[in-house]
Amino acid sequence: MPLIQIMLLEGRDGQKKQRLIEEVTIAVSRTLEVDPTSIRVILQEIPPAHWAVGGVPINKRKTV
Repeated sequence: MPLIQIMLLEGRDGQKKQRLIEEVTIAVSRTLEVDPTSIRVILQEIPPAHWAVGGVPINKRKTV
């Protein structure tokens, strides 16, 4: 039973997250040659204030 955990910034709409789950499930099923019903996918959404790059939270970074 493959378990795939994906961490991403919160804020994406439900359709995009559903499509991500579906596409990841298909890819893992095909690659590992396992039944899609055996695959578990966990999306963990992180608030931008809790995700940092180079010591700076994403919500505080200047965009170029």
